[in-house]
Amino acid sequence: MAKAQAKVLVEILEYLPDAVVSKSIIKKLTGAVTVSSLDDGQGFAEKISPFDTFVQIIEGQAEVVINGECRILKTGDGIVIPAHKPNSIKADGRFKMISTVIKSGYESD
Repeated sequence: MAKAQAKVLVEILEYLPDAVVSKSIIKKLTGAVTVSSLDDGQGFAEKISPFDTFVQIIEGQAEVVINGECRILKTGDGIVIPAHKPNSIKADGRFKMISTVIKSGYESD
């Protein structure tokens, strides 16, 4: 995505059947912002990240499981997935999301 150019993020990715599509908006050594679209039934397998991740649903709804606790997030909802906690995200119907990972600043946590 070009710098200093406004975009409607929900429109920059289409859904593909039985697929997850992701596009990096910003990718630096200190973190990344990614937009993803997930078709119904698709998801991100359980993982553990060494960094906090902020996820915001920009269309549809998703099932977010953090440390075994399930939450349903809908359009406009956001959540911080804590570092070092097992987590997964699954489409509850088609959805699009923004994820932001910040890899610095842990010295003060």
